[in-house]
Amino acid sequence: MAAFTAKNPADRDTFMKHWHKILSNETGIIQTILFDGRVVGHVLSYENEEFRKPEVSYWIGKEYWGKGIATRALSAFLGQMTVRPVYARVVEDNIASRRVLERCGFTPIGENRDFANARGEEVEEYILRLSM
Repeated sequence: MAAFTAKNPADRDTFMKHWHKILSNETGIIQTILFDGRVVGHVLSYENEEFRKPEVSYWIGKEYWGKGIATRALSAFLGQMTVRPVYARVVEDNIASRRVLERCGFTPIGENRDFANARGEEVEEYILRLSM
């Protein structure tokens, strides 16, 4: 369901450059998500340029969807963060991810339209905020 990826998600060099940028961001925090001893995804935060506050993002391998892993991982991650508000974004048709965010206390505060490389078109996304 990830919409905002490189133009060619299979391009390993582009992926590694992107991850190097994330890893070198001094405001970023990245944690690996484990399930039954396996790496199944990641959860991260970084300072959002628009709001100058943390924004969270996560990714879970498709074979692990629907098991509550994302909700538990994001909830635990947010429990370690002391700064509020925290922001998140989700493409409007990614209902499962929006539910994860809402279960963790996020509420919609706006919408945005942006080009999604993975889909080759502009998409609508929700902007959500966790205040407390």
